[in-house]
Amino acid sequence: EVRLVESGGGLVQVGGSLRLSCVASGFRFDDYSLGWFRQAPGKGREGIAFISAGSGDTHYRTSVEGRFTISADNPKNTVYLQMDSLKLEDTANYTCVAGKYAHLLMARSNLVDYWGHGNQVTVSS
Repeated sequence: EVRLVESGGGLVQVGGSLRLSCVASGFRFDDYSLGWFRQAPGKGREGIAFISAGSGDTHYRTSVEGRFTISADNPKNTVYLQMDSLKLEDTANYTCVAGKYAHLLMARSNLVDYWGHGNQVTVSS
């Protein structure tokens, strides 16, 4: 059974930090790219950060580049998203995903093979 188990969301003030974690199981971690989509109330889903577990290549949405850092701990089958300098507009439900093509997942949610259940991140003023 494939599982993507997320943790680390919550409430933080503007300028603060949070770290999301996603533990994967049920598939060969090194063969996949993992990352996060987010969706804010009333807005569409957007890909924000992805990492190829095999190569370590990373891809970021322009709006989070320089503030968010994605990393992978392959022996633990875990991906992390360190979010710093959080803004009000970062408030959203963040969902961990896995697919085969890190460079395409940002704009192609139809290429996602596996989805987590989502984790709420709320940034307050």
